[in-house]
Amino acid sequence: MTPKLLPRSQEEDEEHRLLANPASRGTDEDEEEEEEEEETAYEESEKVVIVSVEEGDYDDGGGAIRSDDGAVAAPPFSWKKLWLFTGPGFLMSIAFLDPGNLEGDLQSGAIAGYSLLWLLMWATVMGLLIQLLSARLGVATGRHLAEHCRDEYPNWARYLLWFMAELALIGSDIQEVIGSAIAIKILSNGYLPLWSGVLITAFDCFIFLFLENYGVRKLEAVFVVLIATMALSFAWMFGDTKPSGKELLLGVLIPKLSSKTIRQAVGVVGCIIMPHNVFLHSALVQSRKVDITKKGRVQEAINYYSIESTVALFVSFMINLFVTTVFAKAFYGTDIAKNIGLVNAGAYLQEKYGGGLLPILYIWGIGLLAAGQSSTITGTYAGQFIMGGFLNLGLKKWIRALITRSFAIIPTIIVALVFDTSEDALDVLNEWLNVLQSVQIPFALIPLLTLVSKEQIMGVFKIGAAFKVVAWLVAILVIVINGYLMLDFFSAEVNGLLFGSLICTATVAYVSFIAYLVLRGTAFCKWLNGVHPKRLVNSGN
Repeated sequence: MTPKLLPRSQEEDEEHRLLANPASRGTDEDEEEEEEEEETAYEESEKVVIVSVEEGDYDDGGGAIRSDDGAVAAPPFSWKKLWLFTGPGFLMSIAFLDPGNLEGDLQSGAIAGYSLLWLLMWATVMGLLIQLLSARLGVATGRHLAEHCRDEYPNWARYLLWFMAELALIGSDIQEVIGSAIAIKILSNGYLPLWSGVLITAFDCFIFLFLENYGVRKLEAVFVVLIATMALSFAWMFGDTKPSGKELLLGVLIPKLSSKTIRQAVGVVGCIIMPHNVFLHSALVQSRKVDITKKGRVQEAINYYSIESTVALFVSFMINLFVTTVFAKAFYGTDIAKNIGLVNAGAYLQEKYGGGLLPILYIWGIGLLAAGQSSTITGTYAGQFIMGGFLNLGLKKWIRALITRSFAIIPTIIVALVFDTSEDALDVLNEWLNVLQSVQIPFALIPLLTLVSKEQIMGVFKIGAAFKVVAWLVAILVIVINGYLMLDFFSAEVNGLLFGSLICTATVAYVSFIAYLVLRGTAFCKWLNGVHPKRLVNSGN
């Protein structure tokens, strides 16, 4: 599309206006440069209205006052408003509780005992930091990460980023749907095979998405019920197995790491940062009406979302801790510890702890089903936002949902038919899927950190120098850890000259693209000279 050009004097005035109010770029400039209507995460009629409370002389016309240090101040705290903002963080937290994470938890507990609980805690803190940045981007700009990537990168890079995001989503979806299918097989006492569980999960997903027609809040309530089901199920298991409180506390407070548990440690960190979840959270926060032209209202939303996300991830940490400690108590130091996976975990628990008021096998199955069902729905949600943001095809939501589910369900049915009778093969597949998602992490983190660091995008809500350093250190740590996971995996799996050559070629291309994203991020300073990357994209450069 040919960009509209303003006369020189008008163009200079326009650039000065945008620099003075960067938050308006996502609205005013879109109206001027694009004739077509853009897809949005939520229609205005779908958004939750944040009720007004009596705030005296708070509003200064720009929606903000300044504190003594010059920072933007938000309206006074309100429990009612916190309740209205509560929801997106709990949907985001589902990615910390999906079947892939539960498998990482149980393997960590069975092989490393209580020794990696400290890492689980700090990995959750790192995940919280990334998700807060994602929410900050969505609130401050009124646009989510995929939409920003569409505008700020040339077409070839945009399509490649979209392809990588879809690959990560498909890998995650396969794990989530298979997890649900395993739970259905457990709860049906083996009567329903994996492939039928996959079909049931796909059908259930559309039923739950249908609830969105009755309002975002009702859909969020369903997720809260599913999270509560997980918490109750795994807390029940915790009570049945009675892990050591002293060892649990020492495991959380005292860092320990040995050469025998390095792979489990890498898995704990690798499972926390999910590429599609970074895209998802920046879109979910737009389900509330926030006037981004008023800085105080934006700061208010960021504050409430920060509180809500922290509470949600604390709950997810406790659930992950329950699972890890149950398997640490049950199987750490035993001969079968290395053989436990998602498929046989319930049977091993049943064999060790037997019945009770409700057999522990079925408690495990209920918790796993809640984890699988909730994560497949959020996966579908993320897929809609990713496709709409990157491609802007103008498709209806149910069509995007159908396409997104098809991407995952078709390969998952094939997986279920092939691996239904082989637990070992299913575990190997799960390792490949973990690696597939690890590969994609830089392609979500680098654009996010680049965008939230730029005043031209975030205005006064850009992150400060200290926060930027911490965020980049966390991103580098996560990328390096996942790089170790990939190196360890491929060194064991790659055999033969041809396969090795393909992997080496792919690695060079992979590293080159990461380097391009980092270097392009530093080139955003061109904005200060009046060169907007979106114009470069529209010009085909």
